[in-house]
Amino acid sequence: MQISPFKLERYFARYEFSAPYLLSASDCEALSLNELLSMIHDETMKMWNVLKLGYTESQGHPELRKEIATLYDSVDASQVMVAAPEEAIFIAMNTLLTEGDEVVSTFPAYQSLYELARSMGCRLRFWDPRYQAGWHFDIKDLEDLISPKTKMLIINFPHNPTGATITQHQQEELIELAKTHDTLLFSDEMYRFLEYREEDRLPSMTDRYENTVSLCGMSKSFALAGLRIGWLVTKNPQWLERFLAFKDYTTICSSAPSEILALMGLKAREQILRRNHQIIQSNLALLDEFFSRHKNIFEWQRPAAGPVGFPRYTSKKHANQFCQELVDTKGVMLLPPHVYDFPESHFRIGFARKNMPQALEKLEEYLKENA
Repeated sequence: MQISPFKLERYFARYEFSAPYLLSASDCEALSLNELLSMIHDETMKMWNVLKLGYTESQGHPELRKEIATLYDSVDASQVMVAAPEEAIFIAMNTLLTEGDEVVSTFPAYQSLYELARSMGCRLRFWDPRYQAGWHFDIKDLEDLISPKTKMLIINFPHNPTGATITQHQQEELIELAKTHDTLLFSDEMYRFLEYREEDRLPSMTDRYENTVSLCGMSKSFALAGLRIGWLVTKNPQWLERFLAFKDYTTICSSAPSEILALMGLKAREQILRRNHQIIQSNLALLDEFFSRHKNIFEWQRPAAGPVGFPRYTSKKHANQFCQELVDTKGVMLLPPHVYDFPESHFRIGFARKNMPQALEKLEEYLKENA
């Protein structure tokens, strides 16, 4: 397989563990092991205490899959496959797509969502958001892209990097389009549960359209990225069998400790999500104040959901240069648009980390020094 470098991940590899201020991260402030263990006082702790460090079931621990199924309205444990999130994308694309297939994807996007399809010889079309009083995706634009030739529609709501989402009515329109053209859906739902209002949370696409594969995991909403635990959910048993057969050539099975810790995280999800929402709301208030003070340099429209936004840098410099100078001189990492192959002068900012006040202080220093 010939595949292009993953620009976002290469950028993170360069700065994630050297820059002291990650103002671009899309995951929530990571929980410590002690914090997680302190939330659990039931049979799951007994599972942890007697855990043997052997191989695990390829499809995932039965109790973990059972708990994952509770996140959905109409899914059972047999319809869940546990895998690292990136692995899950790799497996799904390699089993569901073939050379020459037409694929429509939301854009900009996490690169593997579309790059794997491109590397396999698929024909790509992109559903771009509109930027007018905030980012939003227009279903009419999708109508112009999707056709009976479209094998797969790849979507991501809440959306990385813009923070846009769609309404339930738009979700229904999207599903009707997919049904009309017999198009399968791959729904990246990694940021689900980070909607600012519960009424804005979409049902999982798997609960609304049987021709769907949904991706989710512990990395973003549940603040447990280091576990490397995610999952695919589908009601199509043939697809699931193909996923499992392909997984025999990737990890085969997941880490035994990670599976039990993921189970703990899901059982404590109300507490974890409440904590993460508090961090996000506190940091959004700081960003509102910051961008209000610097209207001459930035255009800021509050995201609709999730832990990231995609503001516009309006200075004479391009956002690519701005982000590079900022990390080089102040150790503050933002994500430049070039990692998304995005030509305009926007950058990704993440606001689910506790050290945002310190990061903004360093950003203020840079702005003063480069006024």
